[in-house]
Parts: sequence; structure tokens; C-alpha cells
Amino acid sequence: MVLSLWLLCAAVGFADSFSFSTDRMTTVLAKGKEHTILTGNAVVNSGDTVIRADQIELYGNDFQYANCTGHVKVVDKKKGITLTAQNLFYDRTNDLSRVEGYAEMVDQKNQLVVKGGFLENRGKDEITIIQIGVRILKVSEGKEMACRSEFARYDRNADTLELSGMPVVYWKGDTYRAARITVNLKTDEIRLEGEVSGTVKSESGSEGTEGTKAPAPSTPGPQPKEPAQPGPGAGAAGGANGQ
Repeated sequence: MVLSLWLLCAAVGFADSFSFSTDRMTTVLAKGKEHTILTGNAVVNSGDTVIRADQIELYGNDFQYANCTGHVKVVDKKKGITLTAQNLFYDRTNDLSRVEGYAEMVDQKNQLVVKGGFLENRGKDEITIIQIGVRILKVSEGKEMACRSEFARYDRNADTLELSGMPVVYWKGDTYRAARITVNLKTDEIRLEGEVSGTVKSESGSEGTEGTKAPAPSTPGPQPKEPAQPGPGAGAAGGANGQ
């Protein structure tokens, strides 16, 4: 069943319209109690955003909010972002998505794949917050940059990624660790702050630990001089003096 919501919009005073399709629908349009449940192959189109799920519950003033469960997939066609999860809360007025549980986000703009146990995408601010077992993979120059942490803040406007909570970055065979790591996604610059350490591969393929210098080779000290040997005739002279 495919429905256009222009009639519902007129009933509740929507500022803008959206559309949906589903197998079954239950709805209440009483003033202040607007509530609709879409069950089975539910799809909601709102602006540039398309949401698919097994079930979508629409509620709030002007059906501002959506609770989505089961095989959730959100596609923002304009920004090139795809978000998948098993449950998702969406505020279409503020363009905010929140997932409590495993989530995966793909950002085609920066060739970025983000995974975590909590994710909040703030569309208006272009900020994404990721927490719990964060895994981020970025492809640059044909190579993969892998990041791990317990907290991450992704700023799409600034093209930066801030990592904290035992963060580590693997890039071009090198490993970087610190209390806080900031990655410039445009230049691939990595900034480390606090408790910095790492492992960097040299051109020869050997590894060294950042911040630890190899001991300098010892320099031999001055050698003791050999005792002078008596010259010829020294013994004879001594004998003469003793006479």
C-alpha cells in the first residue's frame, strides 16, 4: 500500500509533506495524539532522506518523530550517507538520527565506514558522535586507515575525526597511540596528544618505537700508555754512579 500524506498533513497542519509505503497501517489523528504505525516493508520519504524498516512508528507534533525497528536503513541521497541498524530514532525536523545498539554508517564523501555501539548523527550541524567499540575505516591514496577507540566525534564540515578512550590509528604500516588523536581527513595528518607512543616502520622494513631512541655506540676511552723502556746504556750509567 502506497499513500501520499497530503491529507494527513492538512489535518494536523504540517509545514511540509512526506510520503510512505507499507503493508499495514494503524493511525490515530486526534489532536495532540497523532500516532501512526507502519508495519511490514515500511518506507518513509522525507526530503532527501529515505528510511526503510520492518516497522516505523510516527508520532509527535506534525509526526516529527519516528521510531524504527528491524532491518533499519537510512539513506541521505544529498549527503551520500547510508546508516544501517536494528533500531533507530529519527527527528525529521532537526535532521537527527540516534541508534542505541550496533550501527554502521557509510559516508561516500570521505570514503569512510563508521561502526559502533551507539551513534548519533546531527544532520544540521554535520556532526556524528560514535561510542562503544568504535571502528572507523577510511580509504585514502588507495590505502586503508583504520581507527579504534571508545569515543569518536566526526565533523563533516571541518573534515576532522577526534578519537579518545584508548584510541589507536593504523596507517601505512605504522601504529599511533595517545590519550587523544585527531585525524584530518583531507590531508591525512594525524595529531597525537598525551601519552604518545607508536610503532613506525623504517624504509628497510625494521620497526622502531616512537619516542624511544636507540643507545648511541660507545666510544673507546683513552688507552693507558705503556711504560717507557730504558734507553741503551742506562744500566751502565747507573753502575757508574754507584761506584
